[in-house]
Amino acid sequence: MTDNTVYLQPAFILTQRQYRETSLIIDVLTRDYGRVPVLAKGVRKSKSKTAGLLQPFIPLTLSYSGKSELKILTHVEVTDSFVDLEGIALYCGFYINELISRFLHQYDPHPEVFMYYKNSITSLLDTANIETTLRIFELDLMDTVGYGLQLNYDLCNDKTISPLAHYHFDLEQGLIEAIDGKVSGKTLIAIKSRNLIDSQVLYETKILMRKVISTLLNGKPLKSRAVISQIMQHLEK
Repeated sequence: MTDNTVYLQPAFILTQRQYRETSLIIDVLTRDYGRVPVLAKGVRKSKSKTAGLLQPFIPLTLSYSGKSELKILTHVEVTDSFVDLEGIALYCGFYINELISRFLHQYDPHPEVFMYYKNSITSLLDTANIETTLRIFELDLMDTVGYGLQLNYDLCNDKTISPLAHYHFDLEQGLIEAIDGKVSGKTLIAIKSRNLIDSQVLYETKILMRKVISTLLNGKPLKSRAVISQIMQHLEK
């Protein structure tokens, strides 16, 4: 969908890059139009106040126009108070941004993703529950964009999940009960209810989602995940 003119659309900046001497090209997550590439002309000029607004994690309303895929920014304003992410929470925010950029096609509207994103960014302030926030966002994003996981039935053995069993997961075959399975039935049941608090459940969910995301991306690594891993290794020393 490439409407010529859009007014006051709720949005967040996912990424930005410099364009020519004074402009920026920004990748925008909008509520009603999905990801939209927008050219912000002249915002890097010394007298411009707009560039300071075009930063990730700030809730904005944008207006833009144009007949091509790359729209032209015509108006921007901050709509609400915003979270000031710092440290590991900031890098986790960039990880969420990268996931959206990889899995959400341009002009593919998913208002649910916008709300998941908005809620997750706020939840990252609770540093004690960052892992829970990330796992729930990953699961909700996969469900919404068409990669939802069937985690309540073992198709190979034709039976429902047992909380006492363990399972292997294959993206094509689904769950397969196995003594050396990496994911417990307990975790699979918790995932369905999004009750990701128990440390074992969180760990197994992380392993599962890494495999799923890596498979869907054909093994292409996420840059933000590598950065987070390096930071966590440094903190553990």
